[in-house]
Amino acid sequence: MNLNYDSPASIMEFLEAEGLAMSKRFGQNFLVDKNARERLYKAIGISAGSKVWEIGPGIGSITSLLLDHRHPLKVFEIDHGFARVLRSLYGSNPLFALEEGDFLKTWEKALAAEGTGSRPDVIFGNLPYNAALAIIAELLEHPWTPPDIVFTVQKEAARRIAAKPGTKDYSAFSVLCSSVCRPEILYDIGASAFWPQPRVVSSVVRLTPRPDPVAASDRLGFSRFVRAGFSSRRKTLRNNLLQWKASWVQTLDQELAKLNLPLDVRAEAMGPEVLASLYFSLAKDSD
Repeated sequence: MNLNYDSPASIMEFLEAEGLAMSKRFGQNFLVDKNARERLYKAIGISAGSKVWEIGPGIGSITSLLLDHRHPLKVFEIDHGFARVLRSLYGSNPLFALEEGDFLKTWEKALAAEGTGSRPDVIFGNLPYNAALAIIAELLEHPWTPPDIVFTVQKEAARRIAAKPGTKDYSAFSVLCSSVCRPEILYDIGASAFWPQPRVVSSVVRLTPRPDPVAASDRLGFSRFVRAGFSSRRKTLRNNLLQWKASWVQTLDQELAKLNLPLDVRAEAMGPEVLASLYFSLAKDSD
């Protein structure tokens, strides 16, 4: 049967015919507004022939658009029923490839299989709200940084991704994003553009790799340091680190003085560059 991605009624009829149902567990919402899909494709900003990885394609509303524009495409779909549908709809297209399963468990193997010369130019996805931050953290803590990342996420998550020091949304996750990439919120998408309609507004975010990121070999250690520093927002950085690695606190005061920071500074007042400088100084002194 024909599937009209612009029509919730058509999608419901298609799902019923295929014996499928929406899963709240996977946070499934389809972008049924054609103009919103076209705008999203333009926001991705990829040139002809650019290779794309799409996370969570669902039944393929954006997948179809990407293939229409002749992009080599690998999709990652956790829902076995939707994976079956995608194979049926697009499996004969030589530009299409499917990885079935949880992206967090399959993507590294897929990356290794690609080889260094054929890795994706952009990773894109209308991310499920309950998994978005874990997916982004997984990508940014990995030694390989994608050349470009464009995701649709819950607006609250987008604010955390792009938050600046001293704001209520600034967190250890914000520091991770800003220490590897330059995050940018592009625009919002209202709930009415999706079916079923979520109870939240979505935002399109772009993460562009920094020219001077925290080195891949240091990211896990730096992330642990930052998470420790933010572990209790009411406590000073010094007190939080005391609970994590007391030996570092012995040299913390003098390192803070070198950075012209007060001894009672909190992590949420410090930018990613300052936190990185402090981390490397403390790690070096502890060697």
